[in-house]
Amino acid sequence: MLQPKKTKYRKAQKGRMKGNSTRGHEIAFGLYGLKAMDQAWLTDRQIEAARVAITRHMKREGQVWIRIFPDKPVTSKPAEVRMGKGKGAPDHWVAVVKPGRIMFECDGVAPAAAMEAMRLGAQKLPIRTKFVQKRDLVIQAVKK
Repeated sequence: MLQPKKTKYRKAQKGRMKGNSTRGHEIAFGLYGLKAMDQAWLTDRQIEAARVAITRHMKREGQVWIRIFPDKPVTSKPAEVRMGKGKGAPDHWVAVVKPGRIMFECDGVAPAAAMEAMRLGAQKLPIRTKFVQKRDLVIQAVKK
């Protein structure tokens, strides 16, 4: 699963997910992308499940980029433990995703195949998503 090799602090505070994404909201590597429309914590397992679904449908043609990384530790206490006695141990890792964030990108396949692959990947995620294309893609198609 995805997780950082090393972190500065072992435990992190919850934080808030206000507003839209100001970073990573434009397609940078591929021609097609999957954009988040809601805010959420996406776990390492959810990201991996979406990646597997996308690459399976593309039949290992083209290329897939994962634009999010789970770098926030989420702690939990064991079952049937009384209140107090400090914060629990790190349990799993999450990526903080805000609306507008491009989560996955792909290239090297037909637009219909990319759209279907992203749809299958989006089914593995707990948020609403949108299939997006690179802005200058239409201009390139007209020039040819």
